[in-house]
Amino acid sequence: MKTNSTSETVLFDFASVTAAGWQIVNDDVMGGISTSRFAVTNGAAVFSGNVSLENNGGFASIRTKANKLGLQKGDVLLVRVRGDGREYSLNLYLNKPLIAFSYRATVQTKKDEWIEVKVPLDKFEATSFGRVMKDAGAVKPEEVNALGFMLGDKKAGPFKLEIEWIMVE
Repeated sequence: MKTNSTSETVLFDFASVTAAGWQIVNDDVMGGISTSRFAVTNGAAVFSGNVSLENNGGFASIRTKANKLGLQKGDVLLVRVRGDGREYSLNLYLNKPLIAFSYRATVQTKKDEWIEVKVPLDKFEATSFGRVMKDAGAVKPEEVNALGFMLGDKKAGPFKLEIEWIMVE
């Protein structure tokens, strides 16, 4: 759906989207004890919880369930978020069976302030288990079938990220 004459396409608008198409993936998949929740309230998605560094943990994440996003070369992701001042990752996932692999871009939030963050697809870095994979090549938009947010800043404690919408321009 096009939103205006600048040819922005809405991927997720939480004024009208539920949390049903999203899933939580925390460090408990490898023994950690971080916790998180994901809910849609008052026109925004709320990703919140507590990151624990115990048991070699340290991350919490949400992602869409697998679904073609229709991204194209030259696209720019635009997200409107309100955070807690922590640094999150915006992740792109592929339709390939690669363990702990995603393309990531940093989203630095401002405490209790709504901001819009623009990230061109060619600025996402390939990562595996949180490490940059220099030889993985650039993201191929046609292979992206999910996106999400992750907090893995190696800081224990509560967190909260609100997402109003995610668009492509």
